[in-house]
Amino acid sequence: MLALGCDHGGLPLMAEVIKYLEEKNIPFKNFGTFSEESVDYPKFAKLVAHAIVEGECEKGILICGTGIGISIAANKVKGIRAALCGDVFSAKATREHNDANILAMGARVTGPGLALEIVKAFLETPFSNDERHIRRINQIED
Repeated sequence: MLALGCDHGGLPLMAEVIKYLEEKNIPFKNFGTFSEESVDYPKFAKLVAHAIVEGECEKGILICGTGIGISIAANKVKGIRAALCGDVFSAKATREHNDANILAMGARVTGPGLALEIVKAFLETPFSNDERHIRRINQIED
């Protein structure tokens, strides 16, 4: 199951992501926000991150205006590897090499067409399980 979270700036793009997930029958839990009223993105980053590290969800998607703040906030939670991606190559690479468990995007910098291609790449790309990547992830975790 995917954990979803966004702030008010990410809400329109999250609506597109949700539509995509529903069309593909991909299960998700939406941690909000649910309106365009101004909110603080760290709250939603924390909810999504904890859902992942506690095993409620396998991966997550976070969206704010740029994707920067929400990814920084998520990465404060031990065990989270949130990657801000604005292109398909980075989404594939972060899954293959970093075993990223959260995709972060910026609604004000990434259009919906590209964002959905990024989501698809992130969800469909497996971790490589290469020894050098495992070693590096372990170094990050330490």
